[in-house]
This record gives sequence, C-alpha cells and structure tokens, in this order.
Amino acid sequence: MAKRISDIPIEVLNRFRRGCVIPAQPLALDSGRNFSPRHQRALCRYHIDCGVGGVAVGASFSGGAAGSIEINFYRTVMGAASVFLNEWAEKRNRCILKIAGVGGSVLQQKAEAQFAETAGYDAVLLGVGDDSEISETELLEHVCMIAETIPVIGVYLPHIFGGRQLSLDFWRAFCKLDNLLAIQIAPFDRYRTLDVVRAVAEAGGDVTLYTGNVDSMIPDLLTEYHIPVKGGVRKIRMKGGLSGCWSVWAKKAVELLEQIQKAVAMGKNEIPVELFVRSAMLTDCSGAIYDAANNFCGQIAGIHEILRRQGLLPGPGIWCFDPEKRLSPGQIEEIDRVYRSYPALNDDGFVFTHLREWFAD
Repeated sequence: MAKRISDIPIEVLNRFRRGCVIPAQPLALDSGRNFSPRHQRALCRYHIDCGVGGVAVGASFSGGAAGSIEINFYRTVMGAASVFLNEWAEKRNRCILKIAGVGGSVLQQKAEAQFAETAGYDAVLLGVGDDSEISETELLEHVCMIAETIPVIGVYLPHIFGGRQLSLDFWRAFCKLDNLLAIQIAPFDRYRTLDVVRAVAEAGGDVTLYTGNVDSMIPDLLTEYHIPVKGGVRKIRMKGGLSGCWSVWAKKAVELLEQIQKAVAMGKNEIPVELFVRSAMLTDCSGAIYDAANNFCGQIAGIHEILRRQGLLPGPGIWCFDPEKRLSPGQIEEIDRVYRSYPALNDDGFVFTHLREWFAD
C-alpha cells in the first residue's frame, strides 16, 4: 500500500516543516562486523532524548548510501531500528519522522522503498544523481517510481560522495514531482546550493529545504534567500539540518538550532554575533569528524569514533560495514584537537548521565 505525505501524522509533519535536527544514524556493528541491536537501540534512544525531530536510518551504512548492503541484512537492520524508534518515542511521549535511506540499483532502491513503507517509515532519503549513466529525464522518472511507494526526500550530494552536478532545469522539474517531501541540500558548493533554492522558488509548491552542507550549517540556517519570480520576490529559508555530522553531539545540535530559530524570529538585525563565531567552530569540528583534510575518506569512521568514545557504539575498535572505511592518518589527532579546542560543542556529559538507561532492557 502506497504512503502519501498526507499519511504522515500532522504533528510530525508540522514540526518537520518548521525545522528540526535530523541525524543520519550510523550502523552499529560489533568486532565481527555483525549487527549489534543493543547498540542500535541505544543510538535510537539517545537521538530521541536529544530532542531531534526525525531520524534517518540507513543513510550512512557505506559512505552515504545503503546500496552495498545485501537486502536481507538491510531489512533486518531497518526493521529493528523502526521498532526501537517506535518503542522509545512512545515511552517518551514523542512523535518523530522516521526516514529510511535507500541506495544501489534502481531495482534495489525500489525494493528498499517498498520495505521501508511496510516497516513504518514515513519517507525515504534518496541520493539524486548517484547514477551518472542515466539522463536527467530518466532520473526524474526513477524518482517518480520511488515516490509512488513512499514520500521522497531528495539528496543533492557532492561528487566525492557519488553525486553529480544537475541542471537548474532538472531541479525546477524535480520540485514539481508528486509526493516530494523535501530536499536535503548537501553539495558543499554555494553555487549548486543556490541552484536548488532558486528552483524551489521558481517552481512554487510546498517543498521543505534542509541543509546537509556540513561546512556551512549555521550560515545556511540563518540565510533568507530573496528570489525574483513572476509577480514579485519569493523568500526561501532552509528549515533544519539533516546530516551524519549531527548524529554526534546531537543534544548540542538541537540547542543550536533552537537558538538560530529564535534569532531568525526576532529579525535579521538581531542575530547574535556569537552564532558566526560558533559557525567557524562547528566547521572546524565537522572538518575533523568528516576528514576534510583527506578528501572525506574517513567521514563514516569519524562519526563512529565520536560515538565509540561516548560508549554508544562498540569499542575499542571502529567497525564500519565497509572494511575500507577507516580513520585516515592524522584524523584521530584532529578529533582530539577539536575536542580540546571546543569543549562546549560536545554533549559527553549528557550522554554519560543517560548511558545506563539507554542500554537497559
């Protein structure tokens, strides 16, 4: 049975439209690279207790896409995570948007989207342009096929993460697709970012924008774009953040977004200077965690390292689904440096206080 945007609980949808933090949750594996339900459950509880408005599961399994995961394993992980999120959200009297990452071939994405719908997810996170062999017209047709099953959040990724540059005409057409919930803008490029914002403004409709530009999260969330359109000027904002980087120190990310939203509500002349100071700090931290110095090769491992230190993922090693995903030379020192330099940005104290509860049966 197909799921529509109108099927999302109204309180969940409204919060998503207003803007919230959505972590792209990593996969919890033990030393044998077997799924660790106990740790995945703790991650789900941690993110809910941080106050996030949604959780994206399956988006960071293998460097940003779930495409390399065998379908039965995918179903095991995604089914378990859906149950974990439901149980803790009910216990905390919370409602969150549940998002499933899909990847791989066209057929695999379709199968994963169908499973996500039956497993109770509200939407899928779909990398747009992952397949450079097909035309933009074929790409639109493919997204339409997925959207027949479940609402879609399109992801604009940089080339280093498997994305490709897409035309303004493509994004205009994309914004008019049926059952399109949102676009996560994450090309790490201001010009491509502006292309999507402009397309949304010119296409009209009700597409919510989220930032995944980990090098400029705060500027993205503070900026109001004024886009000339027929009949006047349309004002566009990115409402929240959807990122693997916000799967760590998520409590602080929620507090930060609340501060930004209050500043925006007060007016553009009331934005505290400290937010711009915080922006530089956050970019420095994301550079260390995402391994910017080594062309982002250690991005998944960096996320695992933070969560391992906090006790939320198994240790003492780092075990990503892809054995080739590991910390780069010098990355551990960079993570140590940002930990020392910006102690106010981590949420280690919050995690320590609740860790035993999150691992309790």
